[in-house]
Amino acid sequence: MGIRGIWVCVCLTALADVRSQSLTKCAKVREAFQLRQLGAAKAAPDTSSAGPDLQMTSSTCRSHNLTCCTKKMEERYQVAARRDFQNLLQKSCSSLKLFLSRSVAAFQEAVEVLVHQVQNHTLSLLQSAYGDLAERMLPPVSELFADVELFVLGAELSPEEAVQRFFHSLFPLVFQQLVEPGLAPLDPAYAECARTAAMGRRGPGAFGPAPGLLAARVGGASLPARLFLQALHLGVEVVNTTARPNLARECRRALLRMAYCPRCQALPARPPCMGYCLNVLRGCLASLAEVDAPWREFVRSLEELGSPPRAGLDLGQALGDTTALVRDAVAHVRASAPWLSAQVRSVCGLPRRETAHARIIQQGSGMRDPSLPLRRPTTRTDDTLGIRTRELLQGLRVYRTFYGGLADQMCVSELASADTITCWNGADMVRSYTQRVTGNGVQAQSDNPEVRVKEVDPIINQVIDKLKHINQLLQGRTIPRLGTLDRIEVGSGDMVAPYSGDCDDEDSCWGSGNGVSDRPAAPKLEALLTARRGVVAGQRPGCFL
Repeated sequence: MGIRGIWVCVCLTALADVRSQSLTKCAKVREAFQLRQLGAAKAAPDTSSAGPDLQMTSSTCRSHNLTCCTKKMEERYQVAARRDFQNLLQKSCSSLKLFLSRSVAAFQEAVEVLVHQVQNHTLSLLQSAYGDLAERMLPPVSELFADVELFVLGAELSPEEAVQRFFHSLFPLVFQQLVEPGLAPLDPAYAECARTAAMGRRGPGAFGPAPGLLAARVGGASLPARLFLQALHLGVEVVNTTARPNLARECRRALLRMAYCPRCQALPARPPCMGYCLNVLRGCLASLAEVDAPWREFVRSLEELGSPPRAGLDLGQALGDTTALVRDAVAHVRASAPWLSAQVRSVCGLPRRETAHARIIQQGSGMRDPSLPLRRPTTRTDDTLGIRTRELLQGLRVYRTFYGGLADQMCVSELASADTITCWNGADMVRSYTQRVTGNGVQAQSDNPEVRVKEVDPIINQVIDKLKHINQLLQGRTIPRLGTLDRIEVGSGDMVAPYSGDCDDEDSCWGSGNGVSDRPAAPKLEALLTARRGVVAGQRPGCFL
């Protein structure tokens, strides 16, 4: 046979063994592919090869020019890798989202409880002080407290204007009781003329300084609570948006390489090396890491705003001052009754009465001595709001570094392992990852060997701008205006352009716009305002949150 023949036999035997091993390995790949329900088993090749059907423009999963995955299989695996990453990211964000959502609900409930407690106590004190007059004060008082509550909850109204409306509604009642008493109720047209003549267009002058003091106190105390709640709402929006970032093409391929390329090479299941995982995730989440600095400032600003007494005590005290300031306003009208009567009669003429009413109103009926001080509330009506605020801030501190450590937390807790003998480094099973591990943020990725990052995602830039804006409001560096905290415009492809160049239609990009958002719509507080003002009919409003 000769030496030449022996070598031919050895080579043929070796090739047969290699082909046999290749058939066995690719059979396992086909089985795993089918178990993942990514496609039919026949989509996988019988042997590892580098034929035309297995060529990929980026050679994502080929090792030594061999792979058990076709191009279609790699595309399916890339979709699976992206979906796995999305689910893991949402899982990592779920605890923060749940905490903020519950905090919003708890804070809203505490505000409602506080307002209702102070309102009931105010009405009780007015009843003891003014008797029948207090009964007629019920609708204006209830509407005032409803407006303050709705302002804190986010309605587009002004607490100062609410106070002005309150005193405008109060004047005809007080005028009829103290200035023109003892006769039937004033004709509505005459009462309106009297209000215009006595109070003028620039403000409730007939009541003295009390309306201005109440407006300043209520407005100054309700604004911090409103900002606090708006910031919590924005926090929920930030988490919802960052839980679904755009993924550039480089990131998607890196996720495929890290998660599924070992399967295409029929390698044993091993977790990625820790350093390798950090490079991949720090690259994919580089834009989210840019949220870290404004998010830390956001938490710190909330802590400063929520520090006592601004978040709870002042709102309760300001609303509790309503009774005393109403007493001062009524006393001012009583003291200036002769002047008011002359002023009104000079403009409106003699009082005109409703002839259909025969009831006689006695001067001072049911009213106590206005010189006696009204007692202050004896209950701590602001405790619930203060307690909720402190609990919220204590829980929020845990998430201060959330975005700065998100990639590390996902690798350490879910993806990589530091105690295995071998790990996957993106090319082979090794004992350790030898490449340099980059830091967090977009600039740090310039040396990332696994993922190239060009710029911050435009949607994440919008998130950062929103956080910076609310931080300025919370810190008092910007005067807040109604409607300044618009919702982050994501979830609709018509609002924000997709991520630059690297985001294509290969597998679609998260957040690139399917017109569907899983975030709940903000409550329509303007509609609630109409519903809550049912209190003018004497009905106590129910819980509407």
